[in-house]
Amino acid sequence: MTSPSEADLKRAPFTEGDVAMVYDQRKRRYRVELKSGALVETHLGYVTHDEIIGRHEGFFLVTNKGHRLFILRPPFADAVRELPRQSQVIYPKDLAALLMHADVYPGARVIEVGLGSGAASAALLRAVGPDGSVVSHEVREEVVEAAQRNVAHLAPGAADHRIVLGDAYADGLGTDEADRIVADVPEPSRLLDAAAGVLRTGGVFAAYLPTVLQVHELMMHLTRDDRWHMAEAFELLERPWHFSETSARPDHRMVGHTGFIATARRCEPPPRNM
Repeated sequence: MTSPSEADLKRAPFTEGDVAMVYDQRKRRYRVELKSGALVETHLGYVTHDEIIGRHEGFFLVTNKGHRLFILRPPFADAVRELPRQSQVIYPKDLAALLMHADVYPGARVIEVGLGSGAASAALLRAVGPDGSVVSHEVREEVVEAAQRNVAHLAPGAADHRIVLGDAYADGLGTDEADRIVADVPEPSRLLDAAAGVLRTGGVFAAYLPTVLQVHELMMHLTRDDRWHMAEAFELLERPWHFSETSARPDHRMVGHTGFIATARRCEPPPRNM
């Protein structure tokens, strides 16, 4: 029996066992796994899970204290922020930029190095669609089970996902040709030989790194190696804005530095006389 797609699930009414995201009037969010007879309790009062079950997302409920709550299925960005995890998650703003700058497309064959929480795996699976594939290499056996649960939650009914348990630095990245490689590991420069062996020419190697020294090391390796071209690195800052009838101003808080994204294209070596 075919599993329901993410689109089918999002269009369906809530059922017991589904996850709902509840937002108060200040956009604070509460992740709720629905269970008949249970309560959604907030400092603004409570509503019952039974008031949510059976309805389609996008409605308001009023708590016993008279405050409005807005009910949605978890948007991907908020679901990523709320993931149970053993390792640092890539922030939604960076996931979006990673997919765009790595040019991950429907049907792509993607190798991921560093499974982590599974958030990036889920984002990649959503991007490659049913005709693509994602192979995730992970050295830490203890994170795999939780990551698989997170992927199933974030990308239900997604495309082919295979996990390879082992040390990609030492063991390499297999022999199957890839269109894109995405690495979230401390020393991605150690993967470049293996990556060059499986990534097709024109393919993208992308890495997510927390510190500028790590980025500098990777960029030096990429720019010295004639198998790679168009090496670039950047960070993304996200600043919300507040609007009222009489003003428009940036919010007092923003999502500043969370990580760097570096990309390069696999290429044929250039002619020696140029």
